[in-house]
Amino acid sequence: MFELRLLAPEARIEDLSEALEALEALSVSVEDADAQTDAEQALFGEPGMPPPKDGWQRSRVIALFPDERAAREAATLLSAQDFFAGCEVVGVADVPEQDWVRLTQSQFAPVEITPEFWIVPTWHEPPAQARQTIRLDPGLAFGTGTHPTTRMCLRWIATRQPAAPARVLDYGCGSGILAIGAAKFGAMAIDAVDIDPAAVEATRLNADANAVQLNAGLPDAAQGRYDVVLANILATPLKVLAPLLCAHVAPGGSLVLAGILERQADELKSAYAPYAALEVSDTEDGWILMTARL
Repeated sequence: MFELRLLAPEARIEDLSEALEALEALSVSVEDADAQTDAEQALFGEPGMPPPKDGWQRSRVIALFPDERAAREAATLLSAQDFFAGCEVVGVADVPEQDWVRLTQSQFAPVEITPEFWIVPTWHEPPAQARQTIRLDPGLAFGTGTHPTTRMCLRWIATRQPAAPARVLDYGCGSGILAIGAAKFGAMAIDAVDIDPAAVEATRLNADANAVQLNAGLPDAAQGRYDVVLANILATPLKVLAPLLCAHVAPGGSLVLAGILERQADELKSAYAPYAALEVSDTEDGWILMTARL
C-alpha cells in the first residue's frame, strides 16, 4: 500500500476527494494540517450526521493506493487540473506492514468513568483502582465509552441512579453500554431498545459478556413507565421523541438525555417544556448532559 499526501485549502476538499475516488483510491481521509499547533481548529459534529464542514482552512488529505505507480499517476493527473490551484503534493510514501488487529487494540485503553468505575476492553486487565467495570470491545454498534456523551451518561448512572432497585429504559441502546451500566449499579428490570437489529444483537452479546440480565429489542419492546429513562442519541430525534420519552418516565422518575451540543441546549429545553423542565447536568468537550425529574 502507498499513501499520496496532499495539502489543500477547505474550498478544494470536495473536488479533491471526488477526484481521488474517481482515480480509484482505496480510501481518502482529511485531517487538520495545523493539528497540535496554536492554529488547530475544532470541528464539532454529531455522530451519524454529515460533518459541519468539508475540511479545515489547511487540510491534510491522505489517499491510499494499492501500489506506488497508481499513487504517482494520481498525483500527476491531479496537478494538471484547474481545481488543484492552491493545493500541493507533499509526497508518496510506502505504508509499512502492520498487525492491524494489535494496532486497533492498542488504540482502545481502559476508559475512566469515575475513579472506581472503568470501561475495560477484554484484552486489558482492569486498573487496580477499579471497583466496578464494564467489559466492552469496539464493535458495530455505537457506544464504547470513549465518547463524551457516553461517559457523561455513565457518570450519571454511577453517581445519581436511585439507590433502590429501579426499572430502567435505555432508548437507542447501541452497544447496550448504558443498560449494562445501569445493571452494574443495581437496576433490576432493564429494557434496552434500538431501531437497528444489529445494535439489539450487540446489546445481548455484551450483556452476556458482562453477566447482567436485561431485555433487548426493537422500540416497541419499551412498555409502561420507568424510574430512569436514558437516551443517548442525537438532538434532532430527541426533540421528535419528547412526548414518547416523557410518557415512559414514572412520576418522580428521571429523564437523562445526551448526544446534545452545548449550542443546542435551548432547542431541547423548548421541545421538552410541555412535558419536563430540562437542565444541563454535565458538560464535556462541547457536549452536554440534560436531565429532568418528572
